[in-house]
Amino acid sequence: MIIGYARVSKIEDQDTAAQFQALKIAGAERIFEETASGGRWDRPELHRALDFLREGDVLAVWKLDRLSRSLKDLLSIMDKIEDKGADFKSLTEAIDTTTPAGRMMMQMVGCFAEFERQMIRERTMAGLEHARARGVRLGRRPKLTPMQRAEVIEMVRSERKTAAEAARIFRVHPSTVCRLLAAAQEV
Repeated sequence: MIIGYARVSKIEDQDTAAQFQALKIAGAERIFEETASGGRWDRPELHRALDFLREGDVLAVWKLDRLSRSLKDLLSIMDKIEDKGADFKSLTEAIDTTTPAGRMMMQMVGCFAEFERQMIRERTMAGLEHARARGVRLGRRPKLTPMQRAEVIEMVRSERKTAAEAARIFRVHPSTVCRLLAAAQEV
């Protein structure tokens, strides 16, 4: 039996329709669909697909990076597939572990996928460092303006409002108010 696994990273930008169709054409009788980062191990549908595998089955994916983004993770998944007595097939890269050449090719492609991910990470980190050097403030914008922050601190310090009440008034989480108060005490 061919078991399909389709994954996308973001709900709003992507869907699994193209992957689903390719897996159906390849003969997948059951397809597990997931929305999660390929760099994470806590992917429930992947675990269900691996648990569903039986001896002689084939786990098929549209593209190798849909299964994993790191060689370590990929090899761990491949071990789980092999332990079940099943095989693996990537439709786009034409990798089929039922053959020795397919197993070798899968490992080589996995190495390149990990290399590409590391290069992207290095470029991202270099870009962030360059932005910091130029004085760009990174991260989320503050929910409160400097005037609102001062007002929250004054309300709580003068005991006109509790931290929880101030949080409700300004529609922020109470931990935001606690961080503001802690930062104000340090100054």
